[in-house]
Parts: sequence; structure tokens; C-alpha cells
Amino acid sequence: MSLLKLGSKSEAFCCEGQAWRCKSGLPSDITIEIGEMSFYLHKFPLLSRSGLLEKLMSESTKEDGSVCILQLSDIPGGAKAFELVAKFCYGVRFELTPLNVVTLRCASEYLQMTNEYGEGNLVSQTEAFLNDVFANWTDTIKALETCEEVLSYAEELHIVSRCINSLAMKACSDSKLLNWPVMENGNDNTTGADVWNGISTGMNKSQPMTDDWWYEDVSFLSLPLYKRLIQAVEAGGMRPENISGALVFYAKKYVPLMNRQSSFKDVTHAKSGSTPSEADQRALLEEIVELLPKQKGVTETRFLLRLLRTAMMLQASPACRVNLEGRVGLQLDQATLDDLLIPNIGYTVETLYDIDCFQRILDHFLLIDQASAAVSPCIMEESQLMESSQSLASITRVANLVDSYLAEVAPDVNFKFPKFQSLAAAVPEYARPISDGIYRAIDIYLKAHPWLTDIEREQICRLMNCQKLSLEASTHAAQNERLPLRVIVQVLFFEQLRLRTSISGWFFVSENLENSQNLSGAIGQHADNVARGRGSSVEDMRERVSELEKECNNMKEEFQKMVKTKRRWNIFCRRKSQCNSKSGKPIEGATCQTVPKIATCQTVPKIN
Repeated sequence: MSLLKLGSKSEAFCCEGQAWRCKSGLPSDITIEIGEMSFYLHKFPLLSRSGLLEKLMSESTKEDGSVCILQLSDIPGGAKAFELVAKFCYGVRFELTPLNVVTLRCASEYLQMTNEYGEGNLVSQTEAFLNDVFANWTDTIKALETCEEVLSYAEELHIVSRCINSLAMKACSDSKLLNWPVMENGNDNTTGADVWNGISTGMNKSQPMTDDWWYEDVSFLSLPLYKRLIQAVEAGGMRPENISGALVFYAKKYVPLMNRQSSFKDVTHAKSGSTPSEADQRALLEEIVELLPKQKGVTETRFLLRLLRTAMMLQASPACRVNLEGRVGLQLDQATLDDLLIPNIGYTVETLYDIDCFQRILDHFLLIDQASAAVSPCIMEESQLMESSQSLASITRVANLVDSYLAEVAPDVNFKFPKFQSLAAAVPEYARPISDGIYRAIDIYLKAHPWLTDIEREQICRLMNCQKLSLEASTHAAQNERLPLRVIVQVLFFEQLRLRTSISGWFFVSENLENSQNLSGAIGQHADNVARGRGSSVEDMRERVSELEKECNNMKEEFQKMVKTKRRWNIFCRRKSQCNSKSGKPIEGATCQTVPKIATCQTVPKIN
């Protein structure tokens, strides 16, 4: 921690009860009263440093020479700050630290202790030391905390804004480059030997800091100062995830009702005054909701739902609850069933869980999903296709979440049929690739509400698609006596149709598999033959050519014999026809056909 030693004289004052006296031995000629404390001092050391005290002394000087009495009840910092002012005027040694510099700076401004009343007066001394304080993370936090005591004066002197800007600049800086010292439980965890002006000298081999290194340090600030710091780091370009993390840390620290498992302990502590009252927690929660970044996915859905649950317990404003419901609806696909089971609060509620709240959250999600789907053009780019697939996966997760929620709240006998129907029908059919989830919810609801009419049973069963039931669900539904007969027949029909399709597909696949195996075998055999052919020698090829030549020669000889036979037969036919033409009688059983001309076989060329 930074400090500045002022003065050189030893202690010259003593405190006697509510009186503060100088031990110099000279009689006091002025009394300054601040609250219940009285300071018996001397005029000259004071008026030589303070313009205000000089003015007040001149106005209250009496001709009889009696002691001058001044009232300074409005001085910033009160009697404690004026004690240090008096020591400065008398030249007594004391230390200027981050814990007292703000009050002394405000008190010196109030008393007009400028350089006009002495070189190196208290205004210039405190202002110079403040600049050193702003260079150090820990000292700046301590100084900012003390601004609460003199807030109006500190605001006029821009001390608060300078502290916040200094902290915001350091928080937005890269923690790997600027290894600012951090505080643990409000205490500085570094030593003067390892740190100079808030920057590590490298002598302290500490672990590298993460992005949340500043969360706990600033959590000791009051809500107004903390809010201004968050706004400053946001303006400084800090990532929304880090801002959200800091707000989550602050909320968990000062809103104990967010811890559902220790609610009784929290109520007990609240009565004893050790924790903030419910009114303070409500105000803090509403402020945090307004400060949370609005980008999707920046704040965990579980934390938002815990905030919503706590807001209902604390009876926060309707605007706060609507804000939270909208934030949860924006990222409903990231929620879990346990977090969505928000209990109803009050004495006039019907259902155990707040189903209307879940309905509003779901409506908000579907509204956003439909708006994003409506902007999709006919020709989509690759990025748009990815967004479309992500949107489909998102709404599918929400559909599963709705089915699980309905199954969880279905046993409630006060859960009305129109609400169940409205909640289940809100999800589009394409978002349920399998209808097992909605079937399970319908079955539980029918079991818990046996008084439903046949028409209502028919209507509720229309919420599921029997064709999308799995084999296990179809088997269960076919034997479910709670379902209408028409639905059971539908289930059996589609199950039989599915069985036929499966058998046909099995035979088709088997035949194709056999054909593919035969084809692959033939191809493999041909490949083996080709491989062998390529590996055979030239001599084998020559032998094969010789055999082909011999066969061709034999065919040629046979062909020539056939030609000679044909010629003889033609001559015989002509002679017979001539004879018949002369006698006029045909020869029985004799026919003459023309033998077709056959192409001659050429000799196959030899392979050298």
C-alpha cells in the first residue's frame, strides 16, 4: 500500500475524553467544535494554512480578547479528518494513505488550504498523492471505498470518476501483460518488494491470472459505485462474458435468497441484520438484471432462471420479471428441466409449478425462432444453411424439453386440459422426430385425470404422431387401456405397415447383397486373370497365336470344300430344271436353295 509521510515534529496533541488539546504549553486562543469533539488550538498555525479558517476568525474576533469558538460541523470527514488537518498545520508527523487521502483531499478543499496560504499546502499534497494511488489497483479500490463517507464532495472533485476510470482501464487491460496485484478477502496479497505502483516486478512467482481476477476485488463496492464501474468497463470494450461473470459473482454474494438450499438460514440471518433486507435484495436484483449483457448465450441460462425464481420470491417489479423471461426464452434450448420447474408462490395458486411462466418463456422462444425462419430466402448460402441446421437442432431440443416438462407436471390434478393442450401444441410437429416424449406425457396425464371425456381423450391423443412412435412405445400403446380405441387401431396399423416395410426391405437388401457378392466375385476373378495374363511370358502368347492360325487354316479348308459342293449342287439343279421345263413335270422332293456367301477367314498376323 502506498503512503506518504508528512511533517517532521513529534506528537504534540493529546486527547482527553471529548477534548483534543495541544501540548505545546501555550494557552489555546481558539476552540473548534465538530460534533461532540472540541479542539483547543492556536490561531496562527491554522489561519496561515486555511483560507476558510482565516475568514471565520476575522468574522468572529471579539474586542475583549476572549477565546474564539468556531463550528465546523459540515467539514468532510468530521473530527477524524480535522485531526489530521491540525497535525498538518502544526507540522506533526503523520502518514497519508489510500484510506485517508480522499477525506483529507475533500477537507482541504473545504478549508481552502491552497498554495496561496503556503507552498506545498494540503490540497497540492493530497492531489499529488492521489495520482500515485490511481496507478495502483489495490490502492484505488481502497480509496474508492472511502469515497462513500464524503460522496458529494468526492463527486465535485471528480475523485469518484477518476477512481472508476482507473479501475476500468486496468480491468479491461490484458491480465497477461499487466500483472496487477489482486486482493484476497479485501486484503492486498502482494508485498512492497514484489510490486511497484501496482505492477508486478516479476519477483513474486504467482500463478497466471484468469479473466475473473478482478471480480472479488470490486465486489466490496456499494451498488451505486459498482454499477458505475460495470458501465465503465462496458464502455471500455470489455467482453460481455466477463461483465456477466462479474455480475453473477456480485449477485451471489449479496442476494442470499438465490441459494435455494439455504433459504431458512437466509431468513434467520436477515432477521438478525447480518444480511441485506429483502427490500435491498430486490433493488439489487433489479439493478443487476438491467446491467446484464443482452447478447444470447453470454449469461448462463441456469443463472437467469435462478434470478427469475428469486425475483418471484422477492416480488420484484413486473418489468424485471418480463425482462428475465425474455432472456430465458432467447436461449431456452440451453436450459435444463430442473431449473424450469419454478414453484408457484402465493396462497391462491392452482398448480404446484408456475406453468404460465413456462408458457410465456416458450412463446418468446418460438416467436424468435419463427422470425429467424421467415427471413430465409430460397437460395441460401453456406452460413445460412448452418444457421438453419442449428435452428432445427435448437427447436428439437426445446421440443424434448417441453415433453419432459409436461411429463413432470402432468400428475398435478389441477393441471387443466386446455393448458396441457396449448403447451403441447405450441411446438411444431417437425420439431419432434420421435413422438415417444409427448406420448409419455399424454399417458401420465390420462392416468392422473381419469375423468376426461372421450372427446378430450381423442383431442389430446391428436397431439402425437403414431407413425413416429418407436417400437417400444408402439408396443406399450397397443396395450394401453387409457388410450381411445381409434388410437390403438392406428398404432397397430402403422406397426403392421412398418413391419411389412421392414420385411420387404430385408429381402431387397438380401437380394442386392447376394448380387453384389456375385458381381464382386466375377470382377475379382477377371482381375486375377488379367494379373496372370500380364505376368505370363511372350512365349505363351506366341503359342496361342499359332493355335489360332491352325484353327483358321482348318476353317478355311472346310469352307473351300463347302464351296465346291455348292457349285456341283447348283449345276445339278440347273440341269434338272431344264429337263423339267422340257417335260413340264417337277421332280418330287427336289429343292434348290441358294447358299449364302460366307466371308473368308483371313490369316491372323503373327506376333514377333
